[in-house]
Amino acid sequence: MRNAPTILHLDMDAFFASVEQASKPSLRGKAVVVGGLGPRGVVATASYEARVFGVHSAMPMAQARRLAPNAAYLVPRFALYRAVSEQVMALLRELSPLVEPLSLDEAFVDLEAGGAARDRESARQAGIRLRADIRAVTGLTGSVGLAASKMLAKIASEQAKPDGLVLIEPGTERTLLGPMPVRTLPGVGPATGDHLRRAGITTVEELAEAGEDELVRLLGKAHGHALYAMALARDERPVVAEREAKSVSVEDTYDVDIHDRLRVGLEVQRLADRCVRRLREAGVSGRTIVLKVRRYDFSTLTRSETLRGPTDDPAVVREAAARLLDSVDTTGGVRLLGVGVTGLADYTQEDLFAQAAGERAADPADEAVPEAPAEQPEPAERQWRAGQDVRHAEWGPGWVQGSGLGRVTVRFETPQSEPGRVRTFFVDDPALAPAEPLPLVLAAGLDHPAAGLDHPAAGLDHRAANIVPAADLVPPAADLVPPVARAGRPGSDRPGAPPRAPEPSGEDQAEDDAGQDSSEPASLPKSWSGTVGGEATSSP
Repeated sequence: MRNAPTILHLDMDAFFASVEQASKPSLRGKAVVVGGLGPRGVVATASYEARVFGVHSAMPMAQARRLAPNAAYLVPRFALYRAVSEQVMALLRELSPLVEPLSLDEAFVDLEAGGAARDRESARQAGIRLRADIRAVTGLTGSVGLAASKMLAKIASEQAKPDGLVLIEPGTERTLLGPMPVRTLPGVGPATGDHLRRAGITTVEELAEAGEDELVRLLGKAHGHALYAMALARDERPVVAEREAKSVSVEDTYDVDIHDRLRVGLEVQRLADRCVRRLREAGVSGRTIVLKVRRYDFSTLTRSETLRGPTDDPAVVREAAARLLDSVDTTGGVRLLGVGVTGLADYTQEDLFAQAAGERAADPADEAVPEAPAEQPEPAERQWRAGQDVRHAEWGPGWVQGSGLGRVTVRFETPQSEPGRVRTFFVDDPALAPAEPLPLVLAAGLDHPAAGLDHPAAGLDHRAANIVPAADLVPPAADLVPPVARAGRPGSDRPGAPPRAPEPSGEDQAEDDAGQDSSEPASLPKSWSGTVGGEATSSP
């Protein structure tokens, strides 16, 4: 191990939820939960305000709603998260060429490799500068851990949360780790932790005292040796800049079990197409097609087929997945489906087209059969998801606060504005359209958040970004309450438009609406259910 704390671990604080709070002034300082909003959805991230109520990542969304009924529940906006993540990763790469991303919001950095740090003090200054740069570029906060190894740097960043910096001095590692619970060590999950607890081992110090032979007996050779080394603070793993992907996959969990075999097949084809799009975006192909099916009783089946060579042809992947599905009994219903590709390569084998069932090129009419006009469904009602970015022809940019009963509630605000006002529209209002996310921090020269933006990351170049003081990121507590509707406010000036709906109070904003779609959040006003007839603010 090194003799200086020059390995840095960055972990952004409640990343998805913090991005949502930064982009939505009315949610700053409030409980925010991001994840799947259906009855089988799972929490992806919860803000620190929501964690006070016991909400945490990977928790079923239904349980989160019971614990924090007044929180704002939003769908993820991965395009924006990726754009912000790229800005953060760019800052890390300025520190060192050795940056090992673990996810969108987490990475290791070898400061010594880039000359950014050589000793304790230079490492600490590098961490301080990084946190300041992240705040300037994104308006967000991150926690930094500094140590002589990757394991200890990650533990340090956990100790630093939220918005802090912890440096572990070389030589003090054993003293620091000793009293910590065994679950602190990477690779010790609930099952291993329970197994060790039954053996009388609850702390890292007790783990080290047990000895390597005892741990091998309890946990097996590989796991026992690894845990003993970690208990002694030994970790020689280097920071690896490029981590080769082993597979590409997609999966969906359905709110209601699918019983129709035809629909199951269509869903598998759709997932196969999405998987191929990810393959092509990554510039790779794969040789083994994998199908995952979770049935109504939670039993999970996996089937795979290995092709003669790697492919990124959607027809080949679709038909291989369909053949795999033929071998699976879906009687009783399906709650989850997934399609993946493994055995990745950076080339394709052209003659794999011959593997597709039938002679697609010889009989073009076969391709047209699924597209018969008689099979086309009726146009579906426009779907508005909680947290979705929208733009109104009159009111400008905003985000969907909730929808249901043929109406959609939108709050009009931008990352740089005060908490905005709420308006309710019919779901098919032609003046309302989906929009791209706005940047969290404006670039110099842009005096309006909607100016010159064609991409979620536009205007986020940190060299030109305005530095936003921490105090400016969160409005005063009094400003967090949405304004109450003013008596006598005139209606819309559009000819023939009905009067605007009254605006809900701050208390009303948090109430769960029992009549809304199951995929939308508990954030509609109390007066919504049963009182919306004739109250929409735009004509259908």
